[in-house]
Amino acid sequence: MQDKGEYAFSTCWNIKRHTDGRAMIEEIRGLGFRRVELNYNVTREHLHTIEPMIEQGEIGISSVHNVFPYIDDKDYDTDSVMLGFDDEAKRQRSVELLIGSMEYADRYGAQAVVVHPGEVPFEYNIDAELKKRYREQGKTSEAYQSLWAEMLERRERLSPIYTKHMQESLEKACEHAAKRGWSIAIGIETRSRCYQMPTLMEAKAICDHLQGAPVYLWYDIGHATMMERMGLYDNTVELEQVKRYIYGVHIHETLELSDHWCPYVHSKDLTGFDRFLDAIGQAKVKVYELKAACRPEEIDESHRFITGKLEGRGSR
Repeated sequence: MQDKGEYAFSTCWNIKRHTDGRAMIEEIRGLGFRRVELNYNVTREHLHTIEPMIEQGEIGISSVHNVFPYIDDKDYDTDSVMLGFDDEAKRQRSVELLIGSMEYADRYGAQAVVVHPGEVPFEYNIDAELKKRYREQGKTSEAYQSLWAEMLERRERLSPIYTKHMQESLEKACEHAAKRGWSIAIGIETRSRCYQMPTLMEAKAICDHLQGAPVYLWYDIGHATMMERMGLYDNTVELEQVKRYIYGVHIHETLELSDHWCPYVHSKDLTGFDRFLDAIGQAKVKVYELKAACRPEEIDESHRFITGKLEGRGSR
């Protein structure tokens, strides 16, 4: 397998196959990656055998994904209100968990913590219903459009409230990190459900508000593609406005509304993903975030496409 150089690889690909952390990391090393992102399902048990590998220089850690390591609490999982909670005690707990993730990142020499900052809460998973209508009746159908309008009205009305909460939470985490002398970027990630935050413009607003703090956009390409297809934002237009805020990227492709596939390889589209290459090229941390169905040879082929195209553009 080709040495993947500065590119990192997320443990989300194989974590369900391994109870032993060393075996999980060894499998990723076998793909040619020298750096990994430890995702939010990595447990303390996994870390018992991963930490010696980090200490001995067998693997580098690019980033960790909040909440890290794994905690079994739905209030603070990856699909929650998180840093935007109205409840102050819950919001403070979210800040403490983020600080804990940052502490691990500092200990492991990671550059960043990837954060799902929150969402505009709904009484039910309106995103799942919208995706069902999208698949069964189409984006232009009355059934989809009427529910989309309902979702968007609530999202746009309440987004400023939750944005403010998130900004306050991030500010607290950054103040703590500064006191501890940590040099860790917080990357707020583009999300996969339409009621989740941030959109690209919400991320820009948060970063602008916290200017000078180490808060950046973590551009998840597959999620952003999905949200664009559903109608939440336009990557081609808005990416130009937020490109300078990007610290890290999650690299994967979306087929219809199914994400975490190998770019170029699974879509068989050899040009559609090109519009994201500049963002990948400039990102300080580049992480493949692929699903278990992606085979080693497909991962290798996808990487060759991406690096070959970037070299053709004169990028790294």
